[in-house]
Amino acid sequence: PSLLDGEKLLVVPMVGSHWLSMQEVVEELSRRGHEVVVLVPEVSWQMETTQAYKVVTYPVRQTLEELDNAF
Repeated sequence: PSLLDGEKLLVVPMVGSHWLSMQEVVEELSRRGHEVVVLVPEVSWQMETTQAYKVVTYPVRQTLEELDNAF
């Protein structure tokens, strides 16, 4: 096996621009046959689900309104 044979990838993006930059890369890795799981908070911005990878959510205490007010 080489570094290119990873096959499985867990992605834990930060809310906001980091995900917008990473999403295209994650989708391409999925298209190339890697099993990708993206771990996202239940309350977030722009963290869309797709058929390209599996999305697993985790509970958070804040509401979307609180998140909006924080920024």
